[in-house]
Order: sequence, then structure tokens, then C-alpha cells
Amino acid sequence: MIVTVFRTRLNPGVQDEYGPMAKRMSELARTIPGYISHKGFVADDGERVTIVEFETEEALHQWRIDPEHGKAKRRGVEAFFSEFKFQICSVIRERMWTAKAPRGV
Repeated sequence: MIVTVFRTRLNPGVQDEYGPMAKRMSELARTIPGYISHKGFVADDGERVTIVEFETEEALHQWRIDPEHGKAKRRGVEAFFSEFKFQICSVIRERMWTAKAPRGV
């Protein structure tokens, strides 16, 4: 699995334009074969973090070269983000568990 971590800060006053574009990119990412998931968070200090998972580097590459995604990335750098950083990581090990509901609940 390949995980990409995006860390950004939005410029003031861009939310009305950024929001619909981010929604569209979310929809588009789901159409890429090998896409697993993505989720975004906003910290108290305004930093935004999005974690994106793809099955393979090739799937991530297909997302990276998508023409519509490319336009959105350029728009982000030109107008939306005051800070932008991303890290692409290979998952070395993964472990997951889900707690069972207590009995009688």
C-alpha cells in the first residue's frame, strides 16, 4: 500500500472556491483503479492534513497524471495554499483491530 500525506494551509477567503474543487477531486480519486481511501482533518491551528491510500505506486501514478487533478494541483499552488507539503510513503507493516461491543449493550 502507498500512503500520501498532504499538509496544507489555506489562504484567507478561498474556501468558497476551494470547497467545490476539493469535493470534485474526492469524487475523481475514487474512480482511479487501486484507490483505497482518503480522509481529511483540520487542526486547531488551521493546518489541514489529508491521508490518501492507494494499493500500488502505479495507482498513485495514475492519480498523479490525471489531467483534471493536474489542473486542480496547479490551482491549489497558485491560489489556495499558503503552505503545501506532501510525503509519499510505502506501508511496511499494517495492523488493525476493532473492539467488540461489551456484552449486554
